[in-house]
Amino acid sequence: MAATDLTRPYAASGSAARIGTMFATAIGTFAAWNDARLTRNSLSALTDRELDDIGLHRGDIDGVAGRY
Repeated sequence: MAATDLTRPYAASGSAARIGTMFATAIGTFAAWNDARLTRNSLSALTDRELDDIGLHRGDIDGVAGRY
């Protein structure tokens, strides 16, 4: 019977860690950009009255989309 030690975390080091970090950062940046794009498109599809109902104006859309 074999015993496996699962108490020690193994982490990549050196260039493998840097590549993994770069990849994770790129994916995170793309996800944030896509979320802002979807928010901007959704708000742009609303009428002026609908925007007024939620307390926004057309000029506020880019600012709101950029926050998230």
